[in-house]
Amino acid sequence: MSDKINLFIVDDSAIARTTITAMVEGENDITLHGSASDPILAQAKFKRIGWPDVIILDIEMPRMDGITFLRKIMRENPTPVIICSSVAQNGSRNAMEALSLGAVEVIAKPEVGLKSFLEESHYTLIHAIKAAYASKSGMKKRSLAPAVTKHTRVSDTANLNADSILTLKPNVSHTRTHTVIAIGSSTGGVQTLERILPNLPEKTPPILITQHMPVGFTKSLADRLNRICHISVKEAENGDKLLTGRALIAPGDKHMTLKRSGNSYIVEIKDGPKVSRHKPSVDVLFRSCANEAGDNAVGFLLTGMGDDGAKGLKEMRERGAKTYSQDEESCIVYGMPKAAVEIGASMAVLTPDQIIETIKRG
Repeated sequence: MSDKINLFIVDDSAIARTTITAMVEGENDITLHGSASDPILAQAKFKRIGWPDVIILDIEMPRMDGITFLRKIMRENPTPVIICSSVAQNGSRNAMEALSLGAVEVIAKPEVGLKSFLEESHYTLIHAIKAAYASKSGMKKRSLAPAVTKHTRVSDTANLNADSILTLKPNVSHTRTHTVIAIGSSTGGVQTLERILPNLPEKTPPILITQHMPVGFTKSLADRLNRICHISVKEAENGDKLLTGRALIAPGDKHMTLKRSGNSYIVEIKDGPKVSRHKPSVDVLFRSCANEAGDNAVGFLLTGMGDDGAKGLKEMRERGAKTYSQDEESCIVYGMPKAAVEIGASMAVLTPDQIIETIKRG
């Protein structure tokens, strides 16, 4: 197996192909396998040079659109795919369909200022490529550290911890309330959430979800899940009450925290810096659950690259919550759950089916 990730770009924009090529040339563990202006040309090149490890794919292209090509890829030769498209803006239906079909990540690029956007998104794109490669079948155990390299332009505040949003309270006993379920997920989380949530009954305890996604995508995800679930699902708004049979999803580019109000709970939506390189951050949600719910909470850390949520899950466990991580076999990327297991944050490792049964038991 090569020491480098073989990347292939399929985009009808020459600027996009050239800019992404220049970006990956500075990465020691990524090499450009090739590029093409549309899927027909890409398939012809694959026959000559072999399949790449990761594909960056636009949606709107001549001769064959990206969604059609994605379906073909997943049917004939499943390969990690990153959607990078202007029609992915604001969580479009195409973008959500791509995630449901198996795309590892979706990056919404602007219709103007593309070159500067891609350069400014260097860390996001490189992180996505490594996460995509880590999702390859049989390669989940390979470590591809998401650490920032000298080529990655990212602010010094990008890896702040949850202290920048809220302080961890002393470990005090909490009066008994209804159960609060907190879920954190990242790469591969859409597929996992679509597997878990539709199997939950209407009387399920209230659920809070932080899924790493940009603005617009979280509302589209909530709307999509709401259509296929017995419980209601919505993008969280400041002051929303936690209700039985409802799941609230943290809005993109905002942190979501739990706040106790008597014997019930509400959510507070907060601005602020990225925490554990993410906004929304799972660590922020989990810390607020540790603070406000204590042993009334149950935490689940699902698939994703990096370690966001691991420390927060441990804080929940130390305050009496039941805490679980998704098992390696079912994870698209076994990063966040692995980090939680390694620091003793998880009581047990569960399959998605076991997560469903655990939630049903309350």
